[in-house]
Amino acid sequence: MVKVKRAVISVSDKSGVLELSKELTRAGVEVISTGGTYRLLKENGVPVTEASEVTGFPEMLDGRVKTLHPMLHGGILARRDLPAHMAAIEGMGIKPIDMVVVNLYPFRDAALKEGAEFEDVVENIDIGGPSMIRAAAKNYRSVAVVTDPSQYPMVLEELRSKGEVPEAVLERLMLEAFVATAEYDSMVASYMLGRFGAGFPASFPLPTEKVGDLRYGENPNQEAAFYRDPFAKGTTVAKSEQIHGKELSYNNILDLDKALDIAMDFERPTAVVMKHTNPCGLASADTISEAFRTAYDADPMSAYGCVICLNRDCDTGTAEMISKYFVEAVICPGYGAGAADLLSKKKNIRLLRTNAPIAPSERRKEHKVKKVQGGILVQTHLEADIDPGDLKVVTARAPTPDEVAALMFAWKLAKHVTSNAVVFVKGERAVGIGAGQMSRVDSAKIAAMKANEPTEGSVMASDAFFPFRDGVDEAAKAGVTAIIQPGGSIRDQEVIDAADEHGMAMVFTGRRVFRH
Repeated sequence: MVKVKRAVISVSDKSGVLELSKELTRAGVEVISTGGTYRLLKENGVPVTEASEVTGFPEMLDGRVKTLHPMLHGGILARRDLPAHMAAIEGMGIKPIDMVVVNLYPFRDAALKEGAEFEDVVENIDIGGPSMIRAAAKNYRSVAVVTDPSQYPMVLEELRSKGEVPEAVLERLMLEAFVATAEYDSMVASYMLGRFGAGFPASFPLPTEKVGDLRYGENPNQEAAFYRDPFAKGTTVAKSEQIHGKELSYNNILDLDKALDIAMDFERPTAVVMKHTNPCGLASADTISEAFRTAYDADPMSAYGCVICLNRDCDTGTAEMISKYFVEAVICPGYGAGAADLLSKKKNIRLLRTNAPIAPSERRKEHKVKKVQGGILVQTHLEADIDPGDLKVVTARAPTPDEVAALMFAWKLAKHVTSNAVVFVKGERAVGIGAGQMSRVDSAKIAAMKANEPTEGSVMASDAFFPFRDGVDEAAKAGVTAIIQPGGSIRDQEVIDAADEHGMAMVFTGRRVFRH
């Protein structure tokens, strides 16, 4: 329990600080403050002592040095349960400080400001604030550390009702304080890494800010929450606006992210139909309505309860088609007149708009991070783009121009399908998708089995090399005419010979797009 007699208040976000300070002073608390906070309190008639009166040292270096002084930090860090500590500060004329109310310079806002100068961003790196927060948090049994305006009502209620801050609240405030400084430091480190970094640092900073709690995780017996990277650029689900429907689920967010990732590879009007982190339909066309119709028809059975991404605004024609099906969520740049109203009649559908283009130009090539037990894996963005002129023809027959175009479309799709991935494509539409199998030949069989139209005349893409000729033989049974794959197997020649036997064209990309 802490009875508050003296408090340091120094905040960048001044929301509620005037009311907090007035109530503290009415309760007999001596308030010490700095800079703009001091001026605000003074101008509004709140009894307040300037920090420089306590330290005997004026603010200097344009405010860079205000609170870094033993007269303040000694009062914060002294343990009340240790007589030696209390005697030491008394001998130096230092009075205990029982509460620290600090929130930090707005580094995030400065760093994200359009056209921000680097020096301005650096000046928004707080030094004294984190030092006081950490000092108070370290000594939390003796000092209440308050780091966010949302905590003010709780702290004041405890002081009103009990006259002091109880231990359970002190522990909660301490935890939130260390989270706040950790988040702040990770933002600074992430910004500097993005500006000056190369390769992988000794520790990988992951700045996050909470979007909200989720109803549950992958399963109802799991708890979950959604966090976003405040520095993430480009078009993302985390920055999108939900305009209709109940809250997103954990699985919705995974599927929306994957669908958006695929759609951002295509320039022409494109629709992605996503189910359980694998696409079950993909098509590009002259209009977004045609693209959606074609994509959905690729595997309408699997599409039940799907997530849809459109890389163009959803018009009423497309909305009318979507409204006929059970769809979990739709994400697109925006909604045309009447389209959102039409879809909103379905209470269980979630509607999101990115308010930004969905296109290759909007992709930011971030590091990819995956949590494993006891650690994280970090890798660079998967670079899979390839120029048709760089394809290596390895069979007796070269692909026709139409086959090359279809192969390039299929290659873009294959890089987004969980391995082992095999996809069949005609023109600019997926015909069959085989995903997540332990053997590549099974993926080829599934791609043919899942096709909702004849596969004769389609092309095939494989995300990794064929270890045996059996995958090519299955493709031949399905009527595939051309194959794109990385190559690199010790049995490449066996696979090439199989393609030649079937009169197929085959090209190697020289790079793998395997997603484990």
